[in-house]
Amino acid sequence: MTTSGNRKVAVVGAALSDCGRVDDTTAYALHAQAARRALADAGLDRNRVDGLGSAGLGTLAPVEVAEYLGLRPTWVDSTSVGGSTWEVMAAHAADAIAAGRANVVLLVYGSTARADIRAGRRTGTLAFGNRGPLQFEAPYGHTLIAKYAMAARRHMYEYGTTIEQLAEVAVQARANAALNPDAMFRDPITVDDVLSGPLIAEPFTKLHCCLRSDGGAAVVLAAEEYARDCRTAPVWVLGTGEHVSHTTMSEWPDFTVSPAAVSGRLAFERAGVRPREIDFAEIYDAFTYMTLVTLEDLGFCGKGEGGAFVEKGRLLVEGGGLPVNTDGGGLSAQHPGMRGLFLLVEAVRQLRGEAGERQVRRADGALPRLGLASGTGGWFCSSGTVVLGR
Repeated sequence: MTTSGNRKVAVVGAALSDCGRVDDTTAYALHAQAARRALADAGLDRNRVDGLGSAGLGTLAPVEVAEYLGLRPTWVDSTSVGGSTWEVMAAHAADAIAAGRANVVLLVYGSTARADIRAGRRTGTLAFGNRGPLQFEAPYGHTLIAKYAMAARRHMYEYGTTIEQLAEVAVQARANAALNPDAMFRDPITVDDVLSGPLIAEPFTKLHCCLRSDGGAAVVLAAEEYARDCRTAPVWVLGTGEHVSHTTMSEWPDFTVSPAAVSGRLAFERAGVRPREIDFAEIYDAFTYMTLVTLEDLGFCGKGEGGAFVEKGRLLVEGGGLPVNTDGGGLSAQHPGMRGLFLLVEAVRQLRGEAGERQVRRADGALPRLGLASGTGGWFCSSGTVVLGR
């Protein structure tokens, strides 16, 4: 254990709220549902929780969520860095627990992104405003997806990555989702299906992009002495890393390198393991290119080799060399906004052997020993990586 203190830290509870199409509830209720389920999974009463991590809801995000959940935490985190928020928060929580500043920390998220659009409470266009550094890019009309599309096109130019290789990421995510009864979309798709879809932002068609859903997730982290009393087997936090790269595209040194190149290196060093020892990876996949470049930057393949790496079913649960996004990911399972917490839930379930048909097995049939969750925020602006093990 290489966090800043002496105590080992484990994830002892993990759960999702109702996900997918949830039209008759609120984001607060999804927070509460996920939190209750995660605490029940751990076998802990909410009175044992002395730390809370929350972002994305309310004017005073952690305060309002704490009040709604009936919690009075003495440690709190509201770090908000997009999709990587929850891996970064897990790192902060693990450090706090190891140092004795908290004993049991709940990380919780919920969103009604899909239902809000259907009800007219928000539009489908995600705008980050035009103040601060963004004012220099706003006149050019950059959207979030356009920034990812530009980066993908640069990788294709530099390394010869093909649109068919990017489409393979979506095809294999859907194949994994077919094994997940809770995934929103489970019907098989082909490379041709991806390529023939409506164009969203060149070179991305619709199936290159994540879906939009409702849903929530929660995990409970605890010190080793608390983990002994929990209902479930502990999943240990072995190493974490975080990195912030840029916000304006003009300050991004290389469109083909994501901040996972730094967060991943730090997480592996602190865990004392190497990429080739990882049994599966849960990687933020708002777009197909995100998965491909993150695999490179985490060291699963060389820079520029991501296209070849994702071919021939390598990411599949069934028969893949490195199963990736085993629940179907944001491309097929669910994506209610800042999805990083869902990566941690799925990683914990895989390490416990609770994933059902989509359960990853080692070559000898044994359960996986090491897994990884890597979240990305903004347009490759930030990254958080967590290495977990049994």
